[in-house]
Amino acid sequence: MTARLEPREGGVDLLLAGRVLLRHRPESTAISVACGDSTVTMVRGNFRLADRPVAARPLSRAEVDATGGVTLASADGSAQVALALTGGRLVLTANAPHDRLTLDLCLEDGDVLWGGGEQMSHLVLNGRIFPLWTTEPGVGREPGTPLTDQASADGSFAGGDYWTTNYPEPTLLCSGGWAISLANSEYAEIDARQPGRLRLHVWSGEVAIDLFEGAPAELTRQLGERFGTRHALPDWACRGAVVGLKQGEASFERLEALIEAGAAVSGLWCEDWVGIRETSFGRRLFWDWQWNAARYPDLPQRIAALKARGIRFLGYVNPYLAVDGPLFPVAAARGLLALRLDSDQPYRVDFGEFDAGVVDFTNPAACEWFAEEVIGRRMLDFGLDGWMADFGEYLPTDLRLHNGDPMQEHNRWPVRWAEVNARAVASRGKTGEALWFMRAGHTGVQAHCPLLWAGDQSVDFSRHDGIGTVITAALSSGLVGNAFSHSDVGGYTSLFGNVRTAELILRWYELGAFSPVFRTHEGNRPDDNLQIDSTPALVEGFVRWSRIHESLAPYVRHLIREASASGLPAQRALFLHHPEDPETLTIQDQFLYGEDLMVAPVIEQGATSRRVYLPQGEWRHLWSGAPRAPGWHDVPAPIGSPPVFFRAGSAFAPLFESLRP
Repeated sequence: MTARLEPREGGVDLLLAGRVLLRHRPESTAISVACGDSTVTMVRGNFRLADRPVAARPLSRAEVDATGGVTLASADGSAQVALALTGGRLVLTANAPHDRLTLDLCLEDGDVLWGGGEQMSHLVLNGRIFPLWTTEPGVGREPGTPLTDQASADGSFAGGDYWTTNYPEPTLLCSGGWAISLANSEYAEIDARQPGRLRLHVWSGEVAIDLFEGAPAELTRQLGERFGTRHALPDWACRGAVVGLKQGEASFERLEALIEAGAAVSGLWCEDWVGIRETSFGRRLFWDWQWNAARYPDLPQRIAALKARGIRFLGYVNPYLAVDGPLFPVAAARGLLALRLDSDQPYRVDFGEFDAGVVDFTNPAACEWFAEEVIGRRMLDFGLDGWMADFGEYLPTDLRLHNGDPMQEHNRWPVRWAEVNARAVASRGKTGEALWFMRAGHTGVQAHCPLLWAGDQSVDFSRHDGIGTVITAALSSGLVGNAFSHSDVGGYTSLFGNVRTAELILRWYELGAFSPVFRTHEGNRPDDNLQIDSTPALVEGFVRWSRIHESLAPYVRHLIREASASGLPAQRALFLHHPEDPETLTIQDQFLYGEDLMVAPVIEQGATSRRVYLPQGEWRHLWSGAPRAPGWHDVPAPIGSPPVFFRAGSAFAPLFESLRP
């Protein structure tokens, strides 16, 4: 690491990767402070934040202390920021009462920025601003379109925008050979709208920034080390599809029909194992995190019988307790719930036609109770081998926690939720054996959560909320230490008459088969939408792609080992292996699956071909074996034959060739 602070001409430079990353001068300040006055509005997990900052006078003076630290100050001394660089971490500390810090970093011509956590719309951050606050991503995520505008028509801003995401993170990589990662969890903004400048704005008077240098793959490795060891996926999850059904006892009959048809099945995921609650949004769950015997009367025996056949059973849990369920009064009586500001009564969150209490994970007793009594005893001991760990992003800011400020804790909440899940799994010796997955995240979730899923996409091909967004999500999150990602095959959100087509499901099969975990979902309105077993053609497609996923298991195991050793994700942006090829720097709709497979899913409705880029190397078409030269190609892509290519020199070439029809 060659990062260093150098006092210059009454200011200071920050040097990294052989270039000036920050240049502060009396006449051209790069660092500023302010006092903020924020307003946070939440409606059912959708947030809007506003601020009325009062800017301090410019920091026009610089003083250097005996240790090499630098203090910037205004002419009258009323505003000050101390800078200290130690061991690759730059810490900026403003004097009270300043609680807003802004830094302008220098970009050079041609610099490309990536990161920001899990981004759904844009892999490249240049030219846009990205507010970092974990939230519901929204429906449609494109203001001005019918779906988004209808979702927001009730004043809930539930339509979202290109930057709304379950998993924001203040970590950035630059093609110029450097990366930064803020240790802060407060609200922040990444602003790359102005050419030549990257602005970081943080709602805090102290900002800590870890600095890295290297090529993109090396930066990804370093970031992986910073965030923690990548947990291995269980071997059983690679062997076919996890079938998502939520029809009570009838789910087992439907599963058997798929198996009889020839499907490769590794798991049955019944999120309704806790019971259901019908709402205007659709079929939701009863949030009390224990077996609902009325809906699944023989579940213990069913789970045991499936496991004897090598099929695992998965469920669902989240960190909230429905007020009309038995666990809510238990947690309230023990003081394990977040409280109202104006009383000692539990805070109730409106989740849309029902309220729930917030399990307070700043309270060690609440973490212990949820990990042991809920996940440990009611789920793992009961026989579950996995679950969706949902809803880490809803923490309101107008409540009282056992310890901590909700404004600082909001982005940190998914990490605390991940810690509770990981703790429960470890307590039963199931780390690396149980399969649990999250959609919400922030810096630190990587050390606990083994698998992301891309959230609640709309059941369509739309640009900002459809099938294509799960590719961008996997690539962006993979750059910042998350080795494994997958999605709801078929999509989830069906509103305002937007329903699945057979084409969408068949195309999502093709994408899901080239994901580490291939898991289907019935969606929020299962009765209104096509399902994987609705027609013979959908069953036939599911059987074929589940078996391809099963056949790829040796390669997926290789990717799991590689992630542990190198920090590289399973699904990779092309530039991780081809950083000198400028074409690879901005591609977000195809991916390298490991180093040896190039996957270009069809994500446009009605398309029967698509444009594909192949970087340097000898590539062969997976389905025909025909060689392809590097460069751009228009590739035929009828349903059932998505453009996929493999490296001819791969050690796995015989495996790939065996998939040829």
